[in-house]
Amino acid sequence: MDTKAQISPVSSNHIEYAPLAPQAQRATPSKKEYLPFTIRLVQSDEQLSKALQIRYSAYARHVPTFAETLKMAEPLDNTDGVAILLAESKLDGSPLGTMRIQTNWFNPLTLEQSIELPEWLKNRSLAEATRLGVTEQSIGRNVKTALFKAYFQFCVQNGIEWMVIAGRSPIDRQYDRLLFSDVYPGMGYIPLQHANNMPHRVLSFEVGTAEERWNQAKHPLTNFVFHTDHPDIDVGKRNSHLLQ
Repeated sequence: MDTKAQISPVSSNHIEYAPLAPQAQRATPSKKEYLPFTIRLVQSDEQLSKALQIRYSAYARHVPTFAETLKMAEPLDNTDGVAILLAESKLDGSPLGTMRIQTNWFNPLTLEQSIELPEWLKNRSLAEATRLGVTEQSIGRNVKTALFKAYFQFCVQNGIEWMVIAGRSPIDRQYDRLLFSDVYPGMGYIPLQHANNMPHRVLSFEVGTAEERWNQAKHPLTNFVFHTDHPDIDVGKRNSHLLQ
């Protein structure tokens, strides 16, 4: 018996925009800005330990029972096609935020354990963000914004066409504000088997049209994401950390 959520296929109704130019052809950001923290890919046991620390503490604030399962690394953390972002304070090296990015280069996305993706997302290069967590400190909001930029940059540098997330309430609202859209419009929250049947919305974001869409919407983060160089955000070179 198929245990995935039963969802009728829905055709894409997203607006067609001019694709984002390859990074080498795009205009150089007009200004440079330094952050009080760095965002890098996890590449050592020490960095992974810090990512797990902030992951656990963030989930413990909202879903404490589930958080108990996150004290140790999960099998997906060490799987081909997966990268983990870690934000660290420049002042003392303490962890401030983390996000895990899974591409579908080697394996289906985690959310595909629970739902079947629509036809317009099949045979596309995808990257799913999970295990987002940031510090309770006031800087946490800035860290979360910078993690999104790092996620986006990772996708641009690695030729990812669509960013995909599954967000529970009220976290899903932050992705609405980033102009993510429902993969299944009208379905609302879907219990996901792989997430202890907690209801989530499944949302997507087309990488190639992002700048045009944000410009048209006069999005307040357009300058931060597209027109500002942040040397403290470094997601590595194309594919190099994912090829085992």
